[in-house]
Amino acid sequence: MLQIRSLAFNAAFYANLVLQMIFWTPYYFMSPRHRAWFVPKFWSRTSLWLQEKIAGTRSEITGMENLPAGSFILAPKHQSFWDTIAFFPYLRDPLYILKRELTWIPFFGWYIQKMRMIPVDRGKRAAALKKVLVLTKKEMEHDRQLIIYPEGTRRPPGAEPAYKWGIAEIYAALGMPVVPVAHVAGLYWPRRKFLRHPGIIKARFLAPIPPGLDKEVFMQRLIAETEAGCDALLIEAARSENPPPMPPTAVKRLQELGVTIG
Repeated sequence: MLQIRSLAFNAAFYANLVLQMIFWTPYYFMSPRHRAWFVPKFWSRTSLWLQEKIAGTRSEITGMENLPAGSFILAPKHQSFWDTIAFFPYLRDPLYILKRELTWIPFFGWYIQKMRMIPVDRGKRAAALKKVLVLTKKEMEHDRQLIIYPEGTRRPPGAEPAYKWGIAEIYAALGMPVVPVAHVAGLYWPRRKFLRHPGIIKARFLAPIPPGLDKEVFMQRLIAETEAGCDALLIEAARSENPPPMPPTAVKRLQELGVTIG
């Protein structure tokens, strides 16, 4: 049954993506950007609705009171494709820094360019960071919310933290608060697997880290607060009535936290 529901959800998810891109194209490209945001946000909400109805996985996001007004940096834990789509409906005008190759994809790339995302050439790191900072500063002047995944790539729940220094550089350059986001979506929507496990994906926007801190101090706070939030949600998931399968990294982390699972 799990395999059938997962397969059905995956099929519905991609069909929903393609059909909505086709259906909304006239409205999306003829509308001003602030109105066009309705389309990807609506797609995100319908995708999560499909996940709940087909895969039996509900999304529960809390901590909206921690989102500042105006421009800020959102720093989610990166475990799953889920965390790339679940948060931007809560932001007025989200901004992503993404691989420039994504902008080359027909149709999908056109959608990205409409929203003025920041493409980056990952092969030229030093020069790329300087260019990204210039472009990002310009966009953030328009009260946008920058989404950065501090670890860069998806990592399994419970894995050792591997935060990149780039977010500290951007934090210092922009002089804006950073809102960490804790979740364990990788338990329910694992990376590189088609299975979608039933349950409740819980995520929380944590208290913002204020601007102006020393970069070392900022990184220490970001890692400590994000990981503590993820640990709490991991324990809650493991102790839930119908816990999802725990990958080895999660089992190891739970043992380190003194939590035994049956």
